[in-house]
Amino acid sequence: MFTIQSEIRWGFIGCGEVTEKKSGPAFSLVDGSSVVAVMSRRAERARDYAERHNIPRWYADAQALINDPEVNAVYIATPPSSHTTYAIMAMKAGKPVYVEKPLASSYEDCLRVNRVSKETGVPCFVAYYRRLLPYFRKVMDIVDDGTLGTIVGTQIRFAVPPRDLDYNRTHLPWRVQRDIAGGGYFYDLAPHQLDLLQEIIGPITRATGFCSNRAGLYETEDTVSAAFQFQNGLPGSGTWCFCAHESARTDRIQIIGDRGRLVFSVFTYDPIELYTEGGRQEIIVDNPAHVQLPLIQKVVEHLQGKAICDVDCVSATSVNWVVDRILGKI
Repeated sequence: MFTIQSEIRWGFIGCGEVTEKKSGPAFSLVDGSSVVAVMSRRAERARDYAERHNIPRWYADAQALINDPEVNAVYIATPPSSHTTYAIMAMKAGKPVYVEKPLASSYEDCLRVNRVSKETGVPCFVAYYRRLLPYFRKVMDIVDDGTLGTIVGTQIRFAVPPRDLDYNRTHLPWRVQRDIAGGGYFYDLAPHQLDLLQEIIGPITRATGFCSNRAGLYETEDTVSAAFQFQNGLPGSGTWCFCAHESARTDRIQIIGDRGRLVFSVFTYDPIELYTEGGRQEIIVDNPAHVQLPLIQKVVEHLQGKAICDVDCVSATSVNWVVDRILGKI
């Protein structure tokens, strides 16, 4: 069972790219929060990361980090296939968890995490940090204040060219390896978009999709089309392509109302576009340098008993359900 702590001392399992700027520094910018240990299966990487970031201890074994008495909360920044194992290990040791998204590489594994969190009474949070970013809070405010009127539809459109590493058949990125990532780039990127729409509109209760591999660069899907429906009856759709020509590059979500429409990006933070009878309005909203800072602050305050953070494993599980339904995994 977790007890409230005044000082949250984090241990990192994983110290890859995401921890360098998006998340890692933010843990030390929140009052009463610090990083005291880091782990990587490659000892030299853990040691280098600890030295560069002034972290007192490093490990090459996850259980050793979890057992460290100075660590009272664990951040899991590894590929999705190991999220479930590490999260359960930490929670059974009585230590709260903050997990990179998606929560797991399958909906079934998400349910396992939820069950252990409930049984142990130890919270598990998930890094759907966009929910708290100023850019997306502005989007939510516009929808909530009625500017668009009644919402009648929503669409996701996303297309990017292949990455350089996608052409390296002998060393493909883990994000396109199904046994590690759960799927291809869709499983890595679409969760952010689908999580945001559920935060804005409500839970998705029906979803289906069509998937294909058009470029043949790797085995997982590189093109996806989906249709889904929210609990309130609103229909939505989405298309994703990870092998497009540069001229087709797109990152946008459109929310359509009977009095206007709203267009925004998810990954590039392009100016928000608002269309109403008064014309087109462009809205620029700045985000913090470390984009996970607002969520990490809320998580720390929750663990200190100062606030409630609902960006948890239960709310994150619905995203995996939708993604798995679109890919035909369930």
